[in-house]
Amino acid sequence: MIQKYTFKSLFLMLIPLVFCTCTKDGKVNIFSLQDDIKLGQQVRDEIASKPTEYPVLDRTQYATSYAFLEKIRDNILNGGGVDNKDVFEWQLFIINDPNTLNAFVTPGGYIYVYTGLIKFLQNEDQLAGVMGHEIAHADKRHSTTNLTKKYGVSLMLDVVFGKNSTGISGIAKDVAGGLSGLSFSRSTETEADAFSVEYLSKTSYQCSGAAGFFELIEAQGGSNTPVWLSTHPSPENRVQDIKAKAQSIGCKTTVDTNVSDYQAFQNGLPQ
Repeated sequence: MIQKYTFKSLFLMLIPLVFCTCTKDGKVNIFSLQDDIKLGQQVRDEIASKPTEYPVLDRTQYATSYAFLEKIRDNILNGGGVDNKDVFEWQLFIINDPNTLNAFVTPGGYIYVYTGLIKFLQNEDQLAGVMGHEIAHADKRHSTTNLTKKYGVSLMLDVVFGKNSTGISGIAKDVAGGLSGLSFSRSTETEADAFSVEYLSKTSYQCSGAAGFFELIEAQGGSNTPVWLSTHPSPENRVQDIKAKAQSIGCKTTVDTNVSDYQAFQNGLPQ
């Protein structure tokens, strides 16, 4: 019994050393990039199987809306700051829920944006800031790190390798829950905000675009604050940090995009 216990303990200790990969900034992640993609595809398929819970807009019927969103995505990815630009698929989905102010990304870069968020924001730069934040979560592989902390290495490996088909449902709910289920740390959120600024600094967008979302939340007096945001750093602090990051790298902080184009994008969505 003692020998078996010792062997198991050593095996569990060695798993991270055998299977882990490192991100370009030196952080360790037990999953490979292909594992991130596979898990993201599983979450994507789980979401697609529940159209009542996640009413994703038809890509053909709303082709113009998807094209507008894809333009923003491509502007960010083509800026040159995203490490896994050519590794992840970065597929976009619009969820029709006018009452939800949220966007989320799965491991591997499958991005979901709610119509409620799109209509809440005032211009393309603000949406680009939010999308930059979500892209950072996938690019820096925050999701698999946090999911591993919550579910453990064993369950996560079983899900990735198809040995646990039931676990993916809970993981999908956590990913789609607006980050509250994943409980991203303050430092992780700050990192995603900072990388959003860096990504946008390489585009024609206002690099501090993400701050606009939090300023709108503040202007509501907190009455419209999403539930998931209650577990995150305060909007006021995030606005300050985002603007400080923008100032430190000297990027553009003015809005030059056409507001009427954004309004047409909003109006093209279900009313």
